[in-house]
Amino acid sequence: MAGGIMAAPEKGKDYPGKFTWKVFYTCFIAASGGLIFGYDLGISGGVTSMDSFLSKFFPAVYQKQISTDPSNNQYCKFDSQTLTLFTSSLYLAALFSSLVAASVSRTFGRRITMLMGGFLFLAGALLNGFAEAIWMLIVGRLLLGFGIGCANQSVPIYLSEMAPYKYRGSLNNLFQLMITLGILIANVLNYGFAMIPGGWGWRLSLGGAVVPALIIIIGSFTLTDTPSSLIERDRLDEAKELLKKVRGVDNVDAELADLVAAREASKGVSNQWRALFQRKYRPQLTMAIAIPFFQQLTGINVITFYAPVLFKTLGFGNSASLMSAMITGGVNCVSTIAAILLVDRFGRRVLFLEGGTQMLLSQIVVTVMIAYKFGIDGNSGGLSKEYAGAVVLFICTYVAGFAWSWGPLGWLVPSEIFSLEVRSALQSVNVSVNMIFTFLVAQIFTLMLCHMKFGMFIFFAFFVFVMSIFIYKFLPETKGVPIEEMALVWQKHPFWGKYVNDDDGDEIKECLNSKKGSDMIV
Repeated sequence: MAGGIMAAPEKGKDYPGKFTWKVFYTCFIAASGGLIFGYDLGISGGVTSMDSFLSKFFPAVYQKQISTDPSNNQYCKFDSQTLTLFTSSLYLAALFSSLVAASVSRTFGRRITMLMGGFLFLAGALLNGFAEAIWMLIVGRLLLGFGIGCANQSVPIYLSEMAPYKYRGSLNNLFQLMITLGILIANVLNYGFAMIPGGWGWRLSLGGAVVPALIIIIGSFTLTDTPSSLIERDRLDEAKELLKKVRGVDNVDAELADLVAAREASKGVSNQWRALFQRKYRPQLTMAIAIPFFQQLTGINVITFYAPVLFKTLGFGNSASLMSAMITGGVNCVSTIAAILLVDRFGRRVLFLEGGTQMLLSQIVVTVMIAYKFGIDGNSGGLSKEYAGAVVLFICTYVAGFAWSWGPLGWLVPSEIFSLEVRSALQSVNVSVNMIFTFLVAQIFTLMLCHMKFGMFIFFAFFVFVMSIFIYKFLPETKGVPIEEMALVWQKHPFWGKYVNDDDGDEIKECLNSKKGSDMIV
C-alpha cells in the first residue's frame, strides 16, 4: 500500500564543485526560452479583448460584445469557437513539434533544439504582426506553436542536466520565472498598445514576439550543450572540459564517471519510445502524464489566456480589465521568485501541497463572490470598486499559490526524474500532455464560462483537490538527489518500489559504483 509522506531520500554523492557564474549565465540564457512561451500566453488574451482586433477578424464577437440587448448573457458574449481556435491552435502545433523535438534533442543536442524553436517562433511572430486575414493569424499561430514545442521540450532538460544537483531546483525554476516575466511584459504592452489611436496596437502586441524570439536565438549561439548530452553523443573530452568550467574545479572525475555509467546503462535501450512501456519506467511515465495533466487543470490558463476577457466579462471596463491582468501577471512573476528561493530549502512536496491548498481555498472564495454578484443570468448591475478589488485580490492569491508550486514544479520535477535513456522521449510526453490540455482548456473556456458560469471555478477546484492527494500519496521527494541517481528514489518508494524491482535497482547501483565509467575517462 502506498505510504502517505515519503521519507526523504538518502543524500546522494557530494560531488566537488561550487556555484559559478558560468553555470548561472548558461542556465539564465537557456531559461530565456521561457520568454517565448510566457509572452504568447500573456499577449493572446489581451489582443482578443481589443475592440479593433475583434472588429477586423471576429466581427460577430465584436457585435455581441457591444450589443445592449438585455437578453444577451454576460457570461456568453465571448463564446466563439473561431476566436478560441486563434488562441488554442498554437498548442496543437506545439504538441506535434515536441514529439519531433525528442529525436532532434537526442541526436543533435538540447542547444540545437532550442535554436530551432527560436527561428520558428520568429517566423510566426512576423506573420501575425503583418496579418491581414484570419488564415495568416492561424498559420502564424501554428509556427509559434512549433517553436514553443521545441523550446519547452529542450530547455527544462538542459537546465536540470547543467545545474549542480544542490541548486537544480532554483536554476530550473528560472524557466518558469522567464515564463511569468514574459506574461507580465505582454500584459504591460497590451495595456499600453490598446491606447494607441487608430486601433493598430494589436499589431505591435503580436509582432512584439520577435523580441523574445531573437533573445533565445542569439543566446543559443553563446551556449554549449550539456555534459549529459555530449556524453550521450560520445563526446567525452568536451563533456569533461565543460564540467570543469561549470563546476569551477578540476576534479570532476566522480561526477563524470557517474554520467558515463548512466550512459552505459542506457545503451541497452535502442528504441526509447518502446522502452517507455517497460515496467521499470512506469513511475516515470505516470508522472510524465499526470503532472502536466493536473497542472493545466488547476485552471491557471483560464487566468493567463483570458484574464482581460474574464475581467471584462465580470464587469471591468476595457482598460480596467487589462490593468487587472497586469496586476495578476506581476503577482505571478514575484511569486515565482519565491519558488526559486524556497524549492531547494523546503523541497518539492511541501510547495506542491501548500500551493494546492492555497489555490483550492481561493477558488472557493472566488466562486462564492461571483455567484453572489452575477447569479445565473450574468447580470451584476455593476461592480463597486471595493467588490471588484476583492475579486482581483483572491484571484491574485490563487495565482500566487500556483506560481510557487504547480507553475515551476510542473516543469522542474518531470525534467529531473527521468532516466537518461528515456529522458528525451518522456520530456516529449510531458510537453505533449501539457499542450493537449492547454489546447482543450483554451478551446472550451468561453464555452464553459457561458454554460457553467461560476461553476467553472468549482470544476477546477475539484481537480486541485484530487491532484494534491495524488502528490501526497505518489510523488517522492527529489530535493538534493543527483540526477543520475534519481532511479534509486523510485526503488525506495513504498508504492513505486514494486515496479522498479531489486534487479533494476542493483543494475543501477552497479553501473554507478563500478570502475567502468572511470576507466573510460581520459
